[in-house]
Amino acid sequence: MVAAGIFFCSGLRAQDEAVSRMKMESSRNTFDDTTYKYNEKGWRKGGLFSLNLAQGSSSNWAAGAEKSSFSVAGYTTLFANKKKGDFFWDNTLDLGYALQKTSSLGTRKTDDKFDFYSKAGKKLNDHWALAGVFNLRTQMTDGYDYDYLNKGIRRRVSGLFAPAYLLVSPGIEWKPNSYFSVLFSPISARWVIVSNDPLSYYYQNGDIPLPDGGKETPLSALYGVNPNRKVSMEAGAYLSASFMKEVLKNVTYKSRLDLFSNYLGKRDPVTDEKNKAKPKNIDVFWTNAVSMKINKFLSVTYNLDLIYDDDVRQFGPDGNSAGTQIRSLLGVGLSAKF
Repeated sequence: MVAAGIFFCSGLRAQDEAVSRMKMESSRNTFDDTTYKYNEKGWRKGGLFSLNLAQGSSSNWAAGAEKSSFSVAGYTTLFANKKKGDFFWDNTLDLGYALQKTSSLGTRKTDDKFDFYSKAGKKLNDHWALAGVFNLRTQMTDGYDYDYLNKGIRRRVSGLFAPAYLLVSPGIEWKPNSYFSVLFSPISARWVIVSNDPLSYYYQNGDIPLPDGGKETPLSALYGVNPNRKVSMEAGAYLSASFMKEVLKNVTYKSRLDLFSNYLGKRDPVTDEKNKAKPKNIDVFWTNAVSMKINKFLSVTYNLDLIYDDDVRQFGPDGNSAGTQIRSLLGVGLSAKF
């Protein structure tokens, strides 16, 4: 018995080093779910999908309510991560889309997200790495101002690549554990793109008829881009902090905070005159998602997005000031991972 035990322990110690290393690497995953494993080529792929539905109706409701309403929201996260020695390459695509139809307002979009985030780098040690980020954010369909000029008319104010944000950022990453990381870059490049119908006037040639008169603001100018140029280039400091963990049993929290400070002076989107740089006006993009698993197919999801961009001046009493943009959605529905 003693000899057999010694032989068994020796066999464990002699376990193939490559297998041990693979197990260790697979435990240090960026997507906090141990059911996803790295394959023999070093790739780890998968995704999550959720579909939320809601329906309501009323009849002779004294307090006032829509006669009928229906909403549908779908969210998908796809990822493909690769590791080979000290090299890593993480890719995530977040898609979201939601519609609401009511008896009084018709069908309107309530959410629209396309966010591709790619990070590649080389580890220096267990917690530090040299890395670079490529990020593309836009939306998939047109969005509208449904009360344009306070006249109850509909004007297009956004769309696919109207705007789009393209970022390239080399930097250094600190990752103290498997679920949290911070990347900082002292110099990054960002492009704001409005290439899809940058004018989008409601009236012909943008001339507002009397008695109001005046000229419409081009759609691209709403995002700080001259309609003739279609692209505005920025250079500055960038910080991106990411968190994803099962914080409670069957409850997962995912968050990403991006901060960008532009060193360059920007051109006025209407007059095309050069303005002074405002590095203290930091652009903020913060996205959050909480998912609570009820059973194999049902889940509760809550999404909260917060954006502040000093160049997006559509708010305030005169509609020409920057403001904090907040969007949230709570849903109960079907979910699946693959």
